[in-house]
Amino acid sequence: MNILILGSGGREHTFAWKIAQSDKVNKLFVAPGNAGTSKIAKNLDIKVNDFEHLKQAVLAESIDMVVVGPEDPLVNGLHDFFLEDEQLKDIPLIGPQKLGATLEGSKEFAKAFMKRHSIPTAAYESFTKETLARGYAFLESLDPPYVLKADGLAAGKGVLILNDIEEAKKELKAMLVDAKFGTASNTVVVEEFLDGIELSCFVLTDGENYKILPTAKDYKRIGEGDLGLNTGGMGAISPVPFADAEFMQKIEQRIVKPTIDGLKKDNIPYVGFIFIGLIKVNGEPKVIEYNVRMGDPETEVVIPRIKNDMVEVLQAVADGRLNEVTLEIDERSAATVMTVSGGYPEAYEKGKEIIGLEKISDSIVFHAGTKEENGKILTNGGRVIAVTSFGNDFREALSTSYQNIQKMDFEGMYYRKDLGFDL
Repeated sequence: MNILILGSGGREHTFAWKIAQSDKVNKLFVAPGNAGTSKIAKNLDIKVNDFEHLKQAVLAESIDMVVVGPEDPLVNGLHDFFLEDEQLKDIPLIGPQKLGATLEGSKEFAKAFMKRHSIPTAAYESFTKETLARGYAFLESLDPPYVLKADGLAAGKGVLILNDIEEAKKELKAMLVDAKFGTASNTVVVEEFLDGIELSCFVLTDGENYKILPTAKDYKRIGEGDLGLNTGGMGAISPVPFADAEFMQKIEQRIVKPTIDGLKKDNIPYVGFIFIGLIKVNGEPKVIEYNVRMGDPETEVVIPRIKNDMVEVLQAVADGRLNEVTLEIDERSAATVMTVSGGYPEAYEKGKEIIGLEKISDSIVFHAGTKEENGKILTNGGRVIAVTSFGNDFREALSTSYQNIQKMDFEGMYYRKDLGFDL
């Protein structure tokens, strides 16, 4: 098979690393890819939302399957574009159609879906600039902290958690009236704050059957002790120690099954990954949000723990026979630590040379924001390199990753040294 992976981050490098191990792969392509994917696949210089150029590449390279990494092209209807095109409609694409992708594309849509199917989540209401006064009143009915979420995609920056009621009102107005997050905040969801510990649950579905993948916990804040600005993720561990069999049963019965059944009841076709952001509150799981793809950096710890041939699994998804697959999971823990550019998640410089990667052993190096120029590997993003290791528990796995990170360097390199502190 010839397979095309869309995206350029650590998630896509991990998919490429795993898929390249299958003897069912003839040629592997990544668009646009990074310096890491170029070592195991052919990078195509095509942006993920350039549907026409993607079509040309799929036909020119005789692609048999497309695996979509990021949410953007899915929310923009890439799967529908394939289905509506005579030359593309029979090529399997792993990722939901536009309607299913709205679970991530619209917070309001997702909350209404959860309410309809009795899936436990925070109490909420949504507002527009016309209903700003009602929004103020709803804020006053809540206890702090106050959670404000831009309805649309805001590059991971559209969620605010505020302790002061006046500041919350000011920010609600900034989002709705002053378009703080552009069109993404034309509608804002205001919800009650849930106090607990977070984890990520990943589900793969063919639209009828589903498999629950290993759990993971990622660390979003830039600063140690979970302080500072939110990032795309500073590292992750899998499995989550507190997600024991009893808790996982609650997740499956109360959240995963009703989600899959709800998609069917609502006639929402869905083929691909569902990433359910969860929080454990007083021993009970509640949904924070849905994403319609794998998480990053969680992919870097979840996918390496799957022992199956990934192409066989994805082929079963495409064929609607995922029920025939038995997932084999590595019992060991995996941990990944993300190195980031100095200044990230605010302004940072690109083009810094990365040295020492060849010295890393006993860990897997996944490129997130890199490019190759004149034989040198350079930084090309905020999150740069993820180092993933295995261990008998997450501490041992983290220890190996931290030891190996010390063998590499680039100007301004930063990483969190306290991952797992809350476990």
